[in-house]
Amino acid sequence: MAFNDLLQQVGGVGRFQQIQVTLVVLPLLLMASHNTLQNFTAAIPTHHCRPPAEANFSQDGGLEAWLPRDGQGQPESCLRFTVPRRGLPFPNSTDANSGATEPCTNGWIYDNSTFPSTIVTEWDLVCSNRALRQLAQSLYMVGVLLGAMVFGYLADRLGRRKVLILNYLQTAVSGTCAAFAPNFPVYCAFRLLSGMSLASIALNCMTLSLEWLPIHTRACVGTLIGYVYSLGQFLLAGVAYAVPHWRHLQLLVSVPFFAFFIYSWFFIESARWHSSSGRLDLTLKTLQRVAWINGKREEGTKLSMEVLRASLQKELTMGKGQASALELLRCPALRHLFLCLSMLWFATSFAYYGLVMDLQGFGVSIYLIQVIFGAVDLPAKLVGFLVINSLGRRPAQMASLLLAGICILVNGVIPQDQSMVRTSLAVLGKGCLATSFNCIFLYTGELYPTVIRQTGLGMGSTMARVGSIVSPLVGMTAEIYPSVPLFIYGAVPVAASAVTALLPETLGQPLPDTVQDMESRRGKPRRQQQDQQKQMVPLQASARENGL
Repeated sequence: MAFNDLLQQVGGVGRFQQIQVTLVVLPLLLMASHNTLQNFTAAIPTHHCRPPAEANFSQDGGLEAWLPRDGQGQPESCLRFTVPRRGLPFPNSTDANSGATEPCTNGWIYDNSTFPSTIVTEWDLVCSNRALRQLAQSLYMVGVLLGAMVFGYLADRLGRRKVLILNYLQTAVSGTCAAFAPNFPVYCAFRLLSGMSLASIALNCMTLSLEWLPIHTRACVGTLIGYVYSLGQFLLAGVAYAVPHWRHLQLLVSVPFFAFFIYSWFFIESARWHSSSGRLDLTLKTLQRVAWINGKREEGTKLSMEVLRASLQKELTMGKGQASALELLRCPALRHLFLCLSMLWFATSFAYYGLVMDLQGFGVSIYLIQVIFGAVDLPAKLVGFLVINSLGRRPAQMASLLLAGICILVNGVIPQDQSMVRTSLAVLGKGCLATSFNCIFLYTGELYPTVIRQTGLGMGSTMARVGSIVSPLVGMTAEIYPSVPLFIYGAVPVAASAVTALLPETLGQPLPDTVQDMESRRGKPRRQQQDQQKQMVPLQASARENGL
């Protein structure tokens, strides 16, 4: 009897699974808010130089007399005249700029009509300091990268529940402290800590849910998690519109994690993780507790140490020791998975953040774009779910990356003045990449064995963070030619889609607990497959009977 049969015996998708999965998934609503929070807390309002303190507007000719004009006839953001241009009618930008200029030595005046307060206006992250704004987001992504590596390893060593409890507390404390940060360096430090814990929450949410669910429900839960994240994007748009002050917004999306921290103490650790750690006593205790919650007390009493030893003999004999991250490179089968999945994670995140890293660049309301980008996820993930559940994980992963890459590449050859077409293609590409993210979480969790599943997910997420960090750097190639970044953002997912063909399908397969389980899933040589094609159905039936 395989572990999936044990889950069915204690209730399958019972009361326990419904309650715990709901509580585990709920924090993802606010994780989406944190990931794109700086689109609002670091928004750049219209601004121009502040005149000298000794300026006399009644004599100088008003504020306009201090401001040179750009090519569109608008006031320059980063320059001012050294002396006011009294009485200048400003018929064109050439006349308006006839005079010596200097940087904004007295600071800036901001248009606070849309954004009353952001980190940009509070710490003057404009002009020569503009790069610091991107630094804050990059440091957050560095935190996500570190968290995926560190907490992914700890979750395999200490368990999913303990790490989740720590992560909720860390997110609550660091997010709240960021809202009260007295200066920019302190703000960046707390954002980095938030990124570390949020990365682990995302990974452990998927793993803890998958390991407590039967085979036939995994795709549904993976899609549910994706939809919760999408709803979080809607939530962010509404909350940011209602609470435009950056400190209040930062606090509002951080304080609920104190509540998540409190109720997470009631989570039940993964019995699958207990068994892979060699703790059969805890596995029995946990399964019996779940059976009681699900109203299957009699089925729980039928379980014993002897039953578990017979059912989980493979896990006990082959998976007592926890595999280290080095096994991902040392073991040929794991190395193959690691390299292929790393490419998929990198390409998805690289292209995704290439599209959404600057919502203000679309030239329309930032709140509207946030809603549109969230809305496109709903039909995209529904289509993805249908493909995942009917055709399999591999076709869904390949198609989502390929279509996203094509949309971005086509966008690169569309004229700049066709803003509606370009925006539509960007939204379609974003929807495909959201589907890719949804699939890659599920696919990775199903490919790696239990003894190293969380480490594998952590390393995959690490490669995704590398992609999100590299993506803004590629955006700088627009200095060479405006469409160069789009060609790069589109080519990478197209290339990665071909890598998917090197991975096995996991549709309808039980989660592997050991490396041996994973290797048994890998296809036989193609010639043998062709010879045995007619015998495929009985072979699959035999595999199910043996719990493979």
